[in-house]
Amino acid sequence: MVSYYKTIDGRISEIEQYESGCWINCVAPEEDEIEALIQDFNIEPDFLRASLDEEESSHIDSEDGNTLIIIDIPVVEKHEKNIRYSTMPLGIMLTEKNVITVCLKETALLSEFAEGVLKGVMTNLKTHFVLHIMLRMATKYLQYLKQIDKISDHVERELRKSMKNQELIQLLDIEKSLVYFSSSLKADEVTLEKIMRGRYIKLYDEDQDLLEDVLIEIKQAIEMSSIYLNILSGTMDAFASVISNNLNIVMKVLASITLIISIPTVISGLYGMNVQNLPLAQFWWFPVLLSLGLMGIAGFILKKTKML
Repeated sequence: MVSYYKTIDGRISEIEQYESGCWINCVAPEEDEIEALIQDFNIEPDFLRASLDEEESSHIDSEDGNTLIIIDIPVVEKHEKNIRYSTMPLGIMLTEKNVITVCLKETALLSEFAEGVLKGVMTNLKTHFVLHIMLRMATKYLQYLKQIDKISDHVERELRKSMKNQELIQLLDIEKSLVYFSSSLKADEVTLEKIMRGRYIKLYDEDQDLLEDVLIEIKQAIEMSSIYLNILSGTMDAFASVISNNLNIVMKVLASITLIISIPTVISGLYGMNVQNLPLAQFWWFPVLLSLGLMGIAGFILKKTKML
C-alpha cells in the first residue's frame, strides 16, 4: 500500500495523489507498486529490495543522487497471552524532491506521523523530516525499554511465588528482546555517526542539533538495554540456582520420608517369616511398638542432621 502525506498548516495530512515535497509511505507494497516507484522516482531496485529484506541491517548508501538509509526500528507484537518486542528494518529514501519510507508492515512509529500526532514536522524539508523519524525511533526504543523493565519486574515477582515454567519462558522472551534491541541500536548508532559526518546528507545548523539529540537518545537506549540485559542474565542465573536448590530439598525430604516408612516394612517382614527365637515374637504388639520406636529414632536423627 502506498500513501501520500504532506504538511498542511503545520500538521501532516494525507493527500490523494503525489505532490512535490510530500512524504510517500509504502507499507508492504505490491509488485506493481514497486515497479511504479522505480519508474516514477528513478529509484534503484536494490534500494527497495534491501528495505523489504527482513534480515537487512542498518546502513546508509547513496547512488545516482538518491540516498538510502536503513534503520532498525522497534516493534511490539502480541503472541498468545504474551507481548514480544523485536526490531525490523525501515528503509528511508531521499530523492530530489521527496522522502520515501518502505516497511514490511504497519508500525506505530510511522502511524504517529501519518495520523498527524506529531506537530511541527515539515515533509518538504527532507533532512528535517528524516531526523524527526529517527528521533521518534530513539524515543520508541526508550519507551519500550521501560515497558520491558516493568514486565520483567512483574515476572520476577510471580516467579518468586510460583516457580513455574511459564514465567521462565517469559524471562527468556524478554532477554531475547533485549538482545535484539541492543544489536539494532548499535547498528543504528553507526549509521547515525556516518550521517553526522555530512558525506551522504547535507546538514544545516538546526539539523546538526537535531541529529545530536538523536545520537544522545540512541546512546542512552544502548546503555539502558545493556544494563537491563545484565540484570536479567543475573536474575535468570539466580532463579536457575534457586529452582535447582528447591529440587534438591524436595528430593532430600522424599528420601528421608522413604527411609522412615521403610522401617515398618523391614520389621514386619522379619516377624512375618518362619524364623525361631525372635524376641517377644508371641506378642503381636511388640513389632508395632518396635517399628514406631525405630521410626521415631530415625526421624529424630534426620531432624538433627537437617535432612528432614
